[in-house]
Amino acid sequence: MAGPAKQRAQKEKQQQQQQAARSSGNSSASRDPTQRSINKYDGNKDPHGHGAGVLNYTKPNDLKNLSEFLGMSGWYTARGVSANAPHRYASSSLFHFRILHTHPLIDIYSYRPRHANMEFNSHDPQLSIPAALPQRPKNFNSYGKETTITLNTFNVIKAPNTIVHQYDVAYSGDSKDYTKRKLLQKIWGSKAVKSELGEPANLWVWDGHKLAWSGKRLPRDDNRITVDLDAEEGRETKAGARGNKHTIHLRWTRQVHFSGLQAFLDGQASWSTECIDTINFLDHVMREYPSQQYTQIKKSFFQRGEQRFDLGGGVEAFKGVFASLRPVLDNKFNKSLSVNVDVANGTFWRSQELTRAVSQVFNCNPPQLAQRLKEAQRDWRKSMLRKDFGAFRKVGVTATHTTPHVQWTIDEIVPKDANQATFPDPGDRRPGVLDKDRKQISVAQYFKKKYNINVIAGIPVVKMTKKIRGSPVYMPMDVLRIDANQRYNTKLSDIQTSNMIKFAVTLPKERWTAVQHGVRLLNWANDPYLKHYGLQVNLNPSKVKARILPSPIVQFGAGSKEATIKPQDMIAGRWRLDGRKFAMTNGQRHLRAWGVCVIQHPRAPPLAAVESFVQKFVQIYESHGGFFDAHPKHGKKPWIGQGNLADGGELVAKAWNQTGNRYNTMPGFLMFIVNDRNVDVYRRIKKSCDIRFGVPSQVLQAKHVMSASPQYISNVCMKVNAKLGGATSVAKSGLIPKLNPKATSTPTMVVGADVSHPAPGAGSDQAASLAAITVSADPFFAKYWADVQTNGNRVEMITSSNIHDHFGPMAKNWMQRLGQGKAPARVLYIRDGVSEGQYAAVLEEEVRDMKAFFSQLGGTMPKFTVVIAGKRHHIRFFPDAGKGDRNGNPFPGTLVESGCTHPFEFDFYMCSHVAIKGTARPIHYQCILNEGEWLAAELQQFIFEHSYHYVRSTTPVSLHPAVYYAHLAADRARAHLNDSPVSSGKKESHADRTSDTGSSSRNVEVPPLMPLQNARGLKDVMWYV
Repeated sequence: MAGPAKQRAQKEKQQQQQQAARSSGNSSASRDPTQRSINKYDGNKDPHGHGAGVLNYTKPNDLKNLSEFLGMSGWYTARGVSANAPHRYASSSLFHFRILHTHPLIDIYSYRPRHANMEFNSHDPQLSIPAALPQRPKNFNSYGKETTITLNTFNVIKAPNTIVHQYDVAYSGDSKDYTKRKLLQKIWGSKAVKSELGEPANLWVWDGHKLAWSGKRLPRDDNRITVDLDAEEGRETKAGARGNKHTIHLRWTRQVHFSGLQAFLDGQASWSTECIDTINFLDHVMREYPSQQYTQIKKSFFQRGEQRFDLGGGVEAFKGVFASLRPVLDNKFNKSLSVNVDVANGTFWRSQELTRAVSQVFNCNPPQLAQRLKEAQRDWRKSMLRKDFGAFRKVGVTATHTTPHVQWTIDEIVPKDANQATFPDPGDRRPGVLDKDRKQISVAQYFKKKYNINVIAGIPVVKMTKKIRGSPVYMPMDVLRIDANQRYNTKLSDIQTSNMIKFAVTLPKERWTAVQHGVRLLNWANDPYLKHYGLQVNLNPSKVKARILPSPIVQFGAGSKEATIKPQDMIAGRWRLDGRKFAMTNGQRHLRAWGVCVIQHPRAPPLAAVESFVQKFVQIYESHGGFFDAHPKHGKKPWIGQGNLADGGELVAKAWNQTGNRYNTMPGFLMFIVNDRNVDVYRRIKKSCDIRFGVPSQVLQAKHVMSASPQYISNVCMKVNAKLGGATSVAKSGLIPKLNPKATSTPTMVVGADVSHPAPGAGSDQAASLAAITVSADPFFAKYWADVQTNGNRVEMITSSNIHDHFGPMAKNWMQRLGQGKAPARVLYIRDGVSEGQYAAVLEEEVRDMKAFFSQLGGTMPKFTVVIAGKRHHIRFFPDAGKGDRNGNPFPGTLVESGCTHPFEFDFYMCSHVAIKGTARPIHYQCILNEGEWLAAELQQFIFEHSYHYVRSTTPVSLHPAVYYAHLAADRARAHLNDSPVSSGKKESHADRTSDTGSSSRNVEVPPLMPLQNARGLKDVMWYV
């Protein structure tokens, strides 16, 4: 297979280059994203481009269902580039990879990397990136305790061994838009098409758009099948109306060989385009039969009639099944295929009258909605009502005023009621008069005249996507009903999110029952497509030998009654702070001038309750080792006063000034007591404290102040201590010094990074993405500096300027304070939130920028080890009965290296925490660069042990703290946006689609954040916790 595969890959690469060269001119058509549909053609002419690309691997959407397991080398090969080729500045293939994955319409071969104009030596070997990802270590981790884990993966025990023929599919005919899924489904499912294709004797697999597969080759390589959908559905085409005839064009493009994939899994051949063809086909075979029976959303299937759970606001949730096929190192250490099956929790519009749905969304009745419409009409473009109505865009509805009922799709809800919305009167049939010149009739008049229906006055009408004779179609809300099983795509409100958590969170025993139910729904044994193509899946799940890694020794400060945590508490994953002093305290930032501001509210705590709370806080913080400097007159008691939200930003200024006046010095800490969790109020307070005054602050809820629970106060003390330069505990390793005796003496910097994007909602297509970077600030990796900056709109890769301007100063701090003026010997970079398709971009952009920064400083270049931390997966661990914690979850430190991992690359799944509710989700870690030559066991132990360092918790956390802190910092920094704080209210308009990397297809100017006021060293502490 290797020889022909290599030749074909070279040939396809040449074709891609020629195609790219043709599209590199000034033709706007080749770049216009609107040119997706095929115009009308006569019967003798093929649609433009038909058969030209088969599966176009240069377009991310063609691989969107495969990206989770292609890996970096797979993405190289998919584009006809050898992953083992010698690299100039790592490799031009990586640049092609980056831009291909970012935007499918860009001329890929004229793309210049973002470093092309930077002034440094691009041939510097110190800046090079290895061509291949680190391979799986020869030996698995053998430390700690062995345990058995059942995974929700099911091995493929028989794969097809026949030849499958792949066809390119295109369409032409009477439709103006051949991207509509329902239309294509009608065409493909028509009797004429099925008859010509020889079904059901020969079962075809279709991807829903432009690819199809068959076990038998048609007599001709080019085929046209014409379908008259009106005739098939038994209705006549109205005179003068557009017809409903369509031609489906099938062109044979290639054979899918299964031997190539098997050779790859056996280690006898490299990854090739044939492997991707095969995986793509198998993935669609697995989904073909379930998609015909259930509602399909990507790789999840939802059974009709499943029990619904009301989330409120016209939205409901119900459970389905997720299934995904991927190559793995299976539980018997063979490289094979496996199916990951899990519970899918979907949110859907409730099937009901549209007026009722709107009333539930806006919590108002029709007269109230009419009043809101009047107010919004003054400036409809900027109104929140318009933005919130965006949630209904593309929702399918049925008009119930006619028989039979007619289905429509909502385009938008317009700022006109039934009396204001007009269209050409169908009753005006004057010959030779254009529609636009005909008499206009209002929607209300038409429905009264035509159907004798009095529609509700004052509420907006609905504009549909379909037009009649070129004119928009308006419908009154009260004749429309939302169709069943339509996905709700908008961000859930706080109440809906809370209800969704209650619905989705299930204990392991219940979740495993749901997984088994999902396997029965998929019904592999009776799937006609699996039988037809010879694919067989084991109904028994994978069981693997896992390890429970040794726990570290968690140490607290001197003078603690218990300086370490008992072994049983370590296993339980939870401990108390009673009698323990913090490992690092506020020794450099004693509390002296501090204040407490109580936000005025009818339910605000009285002065006596606040004074009692403050007294307990001082007592408990001191018991944990905190320092207060007693004032000669006021002692340790803070300034306590009231604040009025009506003062806006001056609320904090008044508290600052009155505290400063009391102590005759600038405050070192401010505390605010609020009535509820209103994020608007919270961000207003934080914005002033961080940006204007540069003072650490803590916001407390009134109900907790009233109860003044010692445990709550201890939790507050952990956060306050971190904001004043301290840390809760330090994990000391007993294993790492044995694995690598030089580890403790090797200067190591840990860097965490995450890019958070705006939630779907109003204005999200213009809102900022935030890049947060953290850097370890002490030799024990217990404290982290953090810096955050805007990163464009939905741009996933951290920009060069953000690396230079925000990582750079923290790296210099590290060198001055920890490195004795030198760069670290090793840098462990833990990156969150990127998919396999973005690994190369992380190395070639972010890591290269960090290296370039160190290169400019001179000295020895640090050796980088890069680990990707992933949470968005469906792998779950199910320990044997009695072998897990009290909820049936795995113990902290459970490590899985087979059964669900990559066949060849260095990745693993780790559950380092105890799930308080539901089933624990392990973190998927993949090492994509290991210049620092970390041993596998050393890296795994290092990541696990640091989960005990999280300063806000008395439990180990699921994710490495460096990344966890980046999440916190990014969220906090939304208060630093250079505009008014974001409302906590529900915003439901749709954001524009973005590319697979999350990079926006438009140039959106996003202003930078307002800078932290650092005159008093706020950046030196963990201000974001």
